[in-house]
Amino acid sequence: MTGSAGGREQTGRGEGLQAHAELALPFLGGYPTHLLQPVRQALAEGTLGEHLARRYPEAHAIRSDTLLYEHAAAFKQRHLRHAGPLAKVVFDNRLQLDHRALGTLTSVSRVQGGNLKAKREIRISAVFKAAPAAMLDMILVHELAHLKEREHDKAFYALCQHMLPDYHQVEFDTRLYLTWLAAQRQASPPGPA
Repeated sequence: MTGSAGGREQTGRGEGLQAHAELALPFLGGYPTHLLQPVRQALAEGTLGEHLARRYPEAHAIRSDTLLYEHAAAFKQRHLRHAGPLAKVVFDNRLQLDHRALGTLTSVSRVQGGNLKAKREIRISAVFKAAPAAMLDMILVHELAHLKEREHDKAFYALCQHMLPDYHQVEFDTRLYLTWLAAQRQASPPGPA
């Protein structure tokens, strides 16, 4: 750009870009520097969202808990027929990005007559209502895998990859998506209520 207005625009943008470049990347902890540097650069240039939109153009139409339950039940039927039944699968507004709980599998035990009944419930962060379809599938696969494998070990990730062959790539890209969302929130804080 030329002219003084263009210079001010670039200066203002540069300050914002510097803030993005210094973002802590909490969802990408443990990844090597050679993977994090391009992420910081894409954040600084403002291209991370565009990159993800090109890579994952397919949205999903799952907006209700009923549809989410049906979608999870289909995955379970296809891959985990012998695992215990699911009582509930819901989007949960209380699961926040800041707490890094994107989904949970819980067992709720209740006494019915003389027996103790355990009901399994999956809760998925409501942020995935607007996420690309592959990312919602990745979170569901992760929580469903806990029906058979409790620990995040080799068997757990092998099961995830069996249910979703590109699981590891989608998991990384989901972390990128969450990083991009956090950067968006940081760039435009909410106004007064």
